[in-house]
Amino acid sequence: MTVLQGPLADRSKWSAIGRCPIEKTMALVGTKSAMLLMREAYYGTTRFDDFARRVGITKAATSARLSELVEAGLLTKRPYREPGQRVRDEYVLTEAGTEFMPVVWAMFEWGRRHLDDSQLRLTHLGCGAQAGVEIVCAEGHPVPPDELGIRLARQNGNP
Repeated sequence: MTVLQGPLADRSKWSAIGRCPIEKTMALVGTKSAMLLMREAYYGTTRFDDFARRVGITKAATSARLSELVEAGLLTKRPYREPGQRVRDEYVLTEAGTEFMPVVWAMFEWGRRHLDDSQLRLTHLGCGAQAGVEIVCAEGHPVPPDELGIRLARQNGNP
């Protein structure tokens, strides 16, 4: 269980509604199609038609979700032109989109272990070992769930 610290410990005196980072993130990418579009972006997909086909959603839904991901700053549009064709946009990850990757891979790992135990594995290309997603502190220590806390940062954003 995660320990709420300081003024957060008394749950009767505060509400996370509208202020929780989980809630805000889910409002941004909380649809199945948005998460699968992000998965495809990590797999290297950049073209609209490829996103629609690989995620299995309509072009209207693809357009809406890609627009939301661009507006959110997770993807950006970059113009390209095939010979003899009009200029079109491709969608590429931004820095924020790349920083979102551990969320997608954590879902991948959880689903692999608890829902289907597929043969797919995250792998460290440098050495070939299996890779995973974990929480570590700023000092580099792994943080198990029973040692994780949440506290308010100071107003200036410092710990």
